[in-house]
Amino acid sequence: MSIRFTTKARRGMVALTVAAGLAVGVAGCGGGGDDDKKPEASTSASKDNGSNPSAQEGTDELLAELRGEEGLVLRIASAQRDSGGFVTVSGELKNDGDEAARVSVRTAGDETEILRHGSSLGGATLVDSASKKRYYVLRDTDGRPLTTTDMPRIKAGDSIPVFMQFPAPPTSTTDVTFQLPTFAAATIQISG
Repeated sequence: MSIRFTTKARRGMVALTVAAGLAVGVAGCGGGGDDDKKPEASTSASKDNGSNPSAQEGTDELLAELRGEEGLVLRIASAQRDSGGFVTVSGELKNDGDEAARVSVRTAGDETEILRHGSSLGGATLVDSASKKRYYVLRDTDGRPLTTTDMPRIKAGDSIPVFMQFPAPPTSTTDVTFQLPTFAAATIQISG
């Protein structure tokens, strides 16, 4: 099964995000709590010239490759800032293992509001170390995370496209640490 997002579908998601952001506001963007803790550095994250650009938007270079459980690899192709004040991180989730694998339920994070909507990548965060702020995945007015959801079991060697939307850090911030439960962390660069 292959899931693809067209430019029109992405624009629709951005429009939904703008509406949700205006209705709900941006939650979880303040500093404080454990945000002052330095994110764990990743030895698994690397820059790579991707040989499979199907989930990428016009570029052959990956921002990062993060290893997870059961042979799953998250390949981040872009972190695009848009004029509406959002950052969309997109790429693909690939199964490099020998057997079919399912994305861990822990990738949804531990927030009750997100968990009640099923499996997702809702536990992802962007950490701006310079400003000591953590940015959580946005949600719509019903509390659904603005990420890929209900991911299928991924056959060995297959991949699926994925995305996550966050509130945008200040325009002066270009490098952030991307974190997703069960995967290594990596520094990525925001463009746009």
